[in-house]
Amino acid sequence: MQATAYTYDPETRSGQVLLDDGTPVAFDAAAFEAGGLRLLRPGQRVRVETEGTGADLRVTLVTLQTF
Repeated sequence: MQATAYTYDPETRSGQVLLDDGTPVAFDAAAFEAGGLRLLRPGQRVRVETEGTGADLRVTLVTLQTF
């Protein structure tokens, strides 16, 4: 699934992405580190993997969107 980086805190290595429908979904340090990224800028397109639904939806992987 594709999303856009919304927030990122380099100290905690966590933040939020916006799904293409505008839904904000949080990610934690484990999801960020699973993607092998070093930095994330707001507005950057990313690929995410999620689990759960509705209020329990969470990001399990954040990585760069490549074509």
